Amino acid sequence: MSRSVISIKSPSDIEGMRKSGKALRSVLEELTAKVVPGVTTRELDQMAADMIKARGGKSPFLNYRGFKGNICISLNEEVVHGLGGFRRVQYGDIVKLDMGIVIDGWVADMATTVRVGEVKPEVAKLWQATQESLLVGIEQARPGNHVHDISAAVEQYVEKRGFSVVREFVGHGIGRELHEEPQVPNYGRAGTGPKLKPGMTICIEPMVNLGVPEVKILGDGWTVVTADGKPSCHFEHTVLITEDEPEILTCLETNGSK
Repeated sequence: MSRSVISIKSPSDIEGMRKSGKALRSVLEELTAKVVPGVTTRELDQMAADMIKARGGKSPFLNYRGFKGNICISLNEEVVHGLGGFRRVQYGDIVKLDMGIVIDGWVADMATTVRVGEVKPEVAKLWQATQESLLVGIEQARPGNHVHDISAAVEQYVEKRGFSVVREFVGHGIGRELHEEPQVPNYGRAGTGPKLKPGMTICIEPMVNLGVPEVKILGDGWTVVTADGKPSCHFEHTVLITEDEPEILTCLETNGSK
């Protein structure tokens, strides 16, 4: 399939994606409970690999363009694409878990930010705003709207609260491949971009910084950090465009947008 073509999933395709989405959500919830002070990011990565395998799936991240992790684990000032290693989680950290699963050829992708104990007040506000901006974006994922209706809703929600969205990394279509068309930025002009149609499946994933929007990539070639060293949060869901309400596929119950 050409990357310029946006695929429309059939009812049987959607059932496959529901299965993957539900499995991935259960992995994320199980792994979130393991994010405690003292655990290393490498240990979390291996736990995730075991959980994914136990559900009959595999990681779409492992060896993707040379990536050596099963999931992405990013702490504090790390925005996304962090590799598991010997860094230990500490009380007061925020830990971003970005993960995917492939079951029967269908991919699901989601992310969350875990607060380890009590975090600083400004970080708690960032965490809440990022999570809420995802829901605001999902609300725009309706037939007849455009991709950048999602983008503009996220950007406006975030910036009104004094935070900034990352521009270098964006959401995306998903299905048989981890990254399909269309790209789903967290910024844009409402009413522009491809029109949303029932059967499209997309990943909406705000990455929101406490400080400036600029980021840089560390020497490992993967880990993205904020340019000013301030914290960043990340949330993501795989979403189906339906004839009516958007359906979050990465929920344990996939009958609506709750």
